[in-house]
Amino acid sequence: RLYRLVWARETSSMRITIVGTGYVGLVTGTCFSESGNDVTCVDRDAAKIESLKEGHIPIYEPGLEELVARNAKAGRLTFTTDLKSSIIEAEVVFIAVGTPQGEDGSCDLSAVRTVATEIGRAMVGPLVVVNKSTVPVGTAVVVRDLIREVSSHPIEVVSNPEFLKEGAAIDDFMKPDRVVIGTDDDGAADLMRDLYSPFVRTGKPLLVMDPSSAEMTKYASNAMLATKISFMNDIARLCESVGADVSKVRQGMGSDQRIGPHFLFPGVGYGGSCFPKDVRALSALAREQGSTLEILDAVDAVNDRQKLRLVEKIVSRFGEDLSGHVFGMWGLAFKPRTDDMREAPSVVIARALVGRGAVVRAHDPEAIETARAEMGDLIEYRSDLYEAIVGASALLLVTEWNEYRRPDFVRMVKLLEQPVIYDGRNIWNVEMTGKHGLEYHGIGSRRVADVRK
Repeated sequence: RLYRLVWARETSSMRITIVGTGYVGLVTGTCFSESGNDVTCVDRDAAKIESLKEGHIPIYEPGLEELVARNAKAGRLTFTTDLKSSIIEAEVVFIAVGTPQGEDGSCDLSAVRTVATEIGRAMVGPLVVVNKSTVPVGTAVVVRDLIREVSSHPIEVVSNPEFLKEGAAIDDFMKPDRVVIGTDDDGAADLMRDLYSPFVRTGKPLLVMDPSSAEMTKYASNAMLATKISFMNDIARLCESVGADVSKVRQGMGSDQRIGPHFLFPGVGYGGSCFPKDVRALSALAREQGSTLEILDAVDAVNDRQKLRLVEKIVSRFGEDLSGHVFGMWGLAFKPRTDDMREAPSVVIARALVGRGAVVRAHDPEAIETARAEMGDLIEYRSDLYEAIVGASALLLVTEWNEYRRPDFVRMVKLLEQPVIYDGRNIWNVEMTGKHGLEYHGIGSRRVADVRK
């Protein structure tokens, strides 16, 4: 065990190393430097490090570029490919490397294992190593054992799962709902409390628990949120069948304090780097333990099916053969305020439409390049949202960016070949669009503003 005396420091500023400059690592390192710590971000990708040194941010996250520039200029935030030199002076090292999904849905820990061994070989004294990557239960023990195989220095491994929403990551880090710390060592717990103290001054809980419980907390949280989304998407389908309006149902449900209003919005399914991967990883973990999580298996299946909901509606309206039809698509990223295309519903929708002979023309405020890297020339890309719908048989709203919420409906009617819109996020409604002469199809209601008469 590490004793409290090990962590006695003359100043409140800490020397921190962040291994991995992806989404989680870069946001974490930047926010820690913003609170006055000396942070070194490490990545083996030399081109990425050079780009970061020049002030170029590899991801789109509102507010991040400005924070990186300010703290780099102040000397509190630096970037390097040299893990060994960054660890020599560090008091705490965060592992924030990718944990991609394996073929069976389980979590691939190869990068975490490699970094753990490298940390063990580089450390020159007592160290706290923090798992910030999303990892299966038991990973803290795995990392500890790997380090101890190559180092005799005292080591404590802490689980500190991230709860960052893309598009709001800075606020989520600076003003967290809670901070979860998984450790059995009092000294490591005190260090982590000190490190996070600037972010929980308003009284938000900092929860210290055993590492396994902390690791499970991350998976269970994301699985519950994904479950709410898939449940509402199933309810939306049923509402369409029986003539109910899911928007009204959502309000009635959300008013119950036991349920709450959050994550009750139906749509075309969830995507991103967390929900799909974490749901499958938790199910895989259960299978490894000889059990099953039947609800989560259903959550995943419902989400896969829901991504094709707009395609089903289009086929019902235009027929199975979509040759000769052009469809405009607004929104490519899996959610607003990010350029992340991982598991994005837009990809599934576009491939299904093109596979039926259609042409898809798309606009997104931030994700054009990441979408091009994902889909190549499968679809056409437009920098102007209205150019994407010129001569189109219909418009599909897939991602609810703010700039789509109050469009020029009069202009849309003139540009579309047929005045048909499919609202995959229910940001408009029958009344709003119908008075402009648009045939509106949303999610979870049979009501359609039919202007074909």
